[in-house]
Amino acid sequence: MGTLGRAAYTVGFWIRETGQAMDRLGSRLQGNNFFKEQHTLLYIGDVNSISIGSGTNIQDHSLVHVAKSNLPGKVLPIVIGDNVTVGHSAVLHGCTVEDEAFVGMKATLLDGVVVEKHSMVAAGALVRQDTRIPSGELTNEEIAFISESAANYSSLAQVHATQNAKQFDKTEFLKVLQKKANEARTLLQ
Repeated sequence: MGTLGRAAYTVGFWIRETGQAMDRLGSRLQGNNFFKEQHTLLYIGDVNSISIGSGTNIQDHSLVHVAKSNLPGKVLPIVIGDNVTVGHSAVLHGCTVEDEAFVGMKATLLDGVVVEKHSMVAAGALVRQDTRIPSGELTNEEIAFISESAANYSSLAQVHATQNAKQFDKTEFLKVLQKKANEARTLLQ
């Protein structure tokens, strides 16, 4: 790796380590967000904007990508509302997901899709262009599940944020202490 490559790697590492990678790349997220650790999501806001509401969780290996339509006057940003759950490996492309909606694992939402409030897209579903998933189709139990899902992941995010805020030395000390406790238990058995 040449000097320029090492410099780019070092700067990229520093940006990620300081938790500023998304901001430095021009992404503006709404609500309280935390990107201290390396994550496995891909946000591509190259030709349009991405807006993600507070309390929303987008799970591992998901792709959030804006679109630029060939049709004049059609703007296709990504808009994801508050308290939304997006399952693992989902693909969201130029679509809108309103507040308190649920997108299942490996679901694909294409350009112009609108998932209305209190709606659910099944795991593995392919939602074709310009489709509207209406609200009012779910039972009260299903709506409660969506709210609980978002709340549970928000709580988990707070736990992770607390863990990530600990100093490295303290974390390593606790690991060694746990290892010694496990060894002592093994000897006593």
